[in-house]
Amino acid sequence: MHRNRHAKIVATLGPASSDRATIEALFKAGADVFRLNFSHGSHADHKQRLDIIRSIERDSGRPIGVLLDLQGPKLRLGAFADGPVTLQAGDAFRVDMDHELLGDQRRAPLPHPEIYAALEVGTDLLIDDGRVRLRVESFGPEHAETRVIIGGRVSDRKGVNVPGVVLPMSAMTQKDHADLDYGLNLGVDWIALSFVQRAEDIEEIKRIVNGRAGIVAKLEKPAAIHSLEAIVAASDAVMVARGDLGVEMPPEQVPAIQKRIVRACRKAGKPVIVATQMLESMVGAPVPTRAEASDVATAIYDGADAVMLSAESASGQYPLDAVRIMDSIIVQTEADPHYRETVAAGVSNEGAALASDGIGVAVRSVAAAMPVAAVVAYTSSGYSALRMARERPGASIVGMTPHAAIARRLALCWGVYPVLCNEVVDVMEMSEWACSTVQREAVARVGDTIVISAGIPFGTPGTTNLLRIMQIA
Repeated sequence: MHRNRHAKIVATLGPASSDRATIEALFKAGADVFRLNFSHGSHADHKQRLDIIRSIERDSGRPIGVLLDLQGPKLRLGAFADGPVTLQAGDAFRVDMDHELLGDQRRAPLPHPEIYAALEVGTDLLIDDGRVRLRVESFGPEHAETRVIIGGRVSDRKGVNVPGVVLPMSAMTQKDHADLDYGLNLGVDWIALSFVQRAEDIEEIKRIVNGRAGIVAKLEKPAAIHSLEAIVAASDAVMVARGDLGVEMPPEQVPAIQKRIVRACRKAGKPVIVATQMLESMVGAPVPTRAEASDVATAIYDGADAVMLSAESASGQYPLDAVRIMDSIIVQTEADPHYRETVAAGVSNEGAALASDGIGVAVRSVAAAMPVAAVVAYTSSGYSALRMARERPGASIVGMTPHAAIARRLALCWGVYPVLCNEVVDVMEMSEWACSTVQREAVARVGDTIVISAGIPFGTPGTTNLLRIMQIA
């Protein structure tokens, strides 16, 4: 099951992909990590899917990552008395905290005090993914008087976005806390936190998780981009969630923001996922548009660790085709002779003051200077493998770890082929394990050269300080 590519695929599970046969087919077609979207479905639904994933993992002998995606705080209008209303540009429209008074043509309940606490005159409120735009003319602690800038139809419970404003609210709701506790007890590998605004949001959830899973910061709000470096530093991985980004900022700005996020993550050596509408037309069609294929390829050229399928695999008519086509696009892109120089150009050694960074740079130089069949990173925490992946070497990275949870997390990382192994006590034993592992996994054979990285003393996280070049005898 060694993939013929470096970038990974995250596939969302849902009504179209809930039975064992489909999930196993998705895995064999190329899905490396499965996403459980807790915005939809019951706890029982998600447990059933995770149990199937673990069963497939046992049968295949391959670590499979599971990502729990928390819903996050959803800002919504209340209900309307007589059904949907149509707002016209220039109309006055009031929103307020009175959730018991149903809405009409002139006002609607918006029971979120944190919105009013952050408003300024001139702030825009976007309704229904930006289809309707209101501009604040005056406000108080429990209301806002607005003018309709872009009119349209508004109905019960439509979502509200407040672009360019940091809302004084936690990124986790009561539902999120319950979902997080449930998911951690199930044993998920990654937790995606929605609507991150600042690094403190990540630190809050990290205190709760306490190392039981990796934390993915979903960047969906412009406020997060203003704190990008701090958020990347606080997170274990990042997701470019382009849907809400495209609502809260002009869509023409999203491509540049995506590239900026990917660059920041690559510099920090943090995995980055590019997500949302990558093969959207495949929800109802067996093939993607040419533009969608180019979109996936662009993320791969930029050096993203993973690309993600959402509705395409969760509720679409062609989930298996979507994974196969995404796999094919990645393979074709990485086969382009220009891919290596493009992805290598994205590596930055700026600020590389740690021994682990020096080892990573040395591994990349060795792999470029001589024929290297594989880079082997022996790691107890995943750190050694991450430092190797940061450098984007041409050879496959075999992430050897004695911990199943770490192997599953590494399934998300660029170029890393995670393998479970025994604990080792010295360099000689580690080298023997490395040689036998790469041969068993058909990554290298007798006579090939491999490069080994690790941290000494063994079992101490964050101590990548050893590089060894070996020829398999």
